Amino acid sequence: MDSADSALRAYDEGRADGVAGRNDHGRGDDPDYRVGLADGQLAVFEADLIAAIRKAMDGKN
Repeated sequence: MDSADSALRAYDEGRADGVAGRNDHGRGDDPDYRVGLADGQLAVFEADLIAAIRKAMDGKN
């Protein structure tokens, strides 16, 4: 596996962990994992924010 493959794998695993609300502290020194983790956490936050806005806007047309 080359470095690009391992970087993408680390990012993907970090993103999956972020979406699931997990954090692999053993991989905290891997910048690709950390970026994926933050991206996954941000995706969850964005989905929750949109759901809250839609709920607040229901019936206010």
